[in-house]
Amino acid sequence: MKYILDAACGSRMFWFDKANPNVTFMDNRQYYEKLPTGHIVDVNPDVVADFTEMPFSDNSFYMVVWDPPHLIHAGKTSWLAKKYGKLDQDNWQTDLSKGFSECLRVLKPHGTLIFKWNTCQIPMNQVLECFSQAPLFGDKRSKTRWLVFMKGE
Repeated sequence: MKYILDAACGSRMFWFDKANPNVTFMDNRQYYEKLPTGHIVDVNPDVVADFTEMPFSDNSFYMVVWDPPHLIHAGKTSWLAKKYGKLDQDNWQTDLSKGFSECLRVLKPHGTLIFKWNTCQIPMNQVLECFSQAPLFGDKRSKTRWLVFMKGE
């Protein structure tokens, strides 16, 4: 049994242990490319699935970490889109709303959702309007925000 879900793991950049045995790493893509700069984009999840429709039972995880793509303006072949993914410019609010609901669905009661967001293209207040509850606490000032939510009963 794995206790934690990373619901949009990308290349697992913020993980100290990128092979943590307690984590199920999920992303909607599998992708590898060595860029001319020498950088490597390596998205290799345990489970290939979209955060808007997760293939897990209700109440499966004690913690969900969710760092969805935060870009709506990036070229398809841009380094940023390859590394971080990209939200649909016309449906990002719906996708984030569905993703938040799915993260709560797969959490056990009183489980913790850690949400990461970069405000470079979409302000935090617009993102929070997509969610069914307010965060408990988190960073209110930096460009990259970490917020904590808890599932109810």
